[in-house]
Amino acid sequence: MQGRMQWCRYAAAVGIAVALPFLPLAVQAAAAPAATAEKVDVNRATAPELESLPGVGPSLAQRILDYRKEHGPFQRIEDLMNVQGIGEKNFLRIREHVTVGERKPDKG
Repeated sequence: MQGRMQWCRYAAAVGIAVALPFLPLAVQAAAAPAATAEKVDVNRATAPELESLPGVGPSLAQRILDYRKEHGPFQRIEDLMNVQGIGEKNFLRIREHVTVGERKPDKG
């Protein structure tokens, strides 16, 4: 029994020693998609594009489209919280993945 415990400790130590140098790479890889992925323009997105956002399924995507149709384009990404089903928690999950695109200057 004693020999088995020593072997387990040794195996765990070797596993940690092997994995430790790669930990910073794993952290960078996890952060990379948000920085490199193209953002979804909520004023032009289709239902499938909206469904690609974290936490957005078919029914929520449809509510975003319905809201946009009824109220016009979103002026800022925070306006998504006016859509039923997008509270602060959902908004925080998707905010890094969305944009409202460029606004055209007012005529006048």
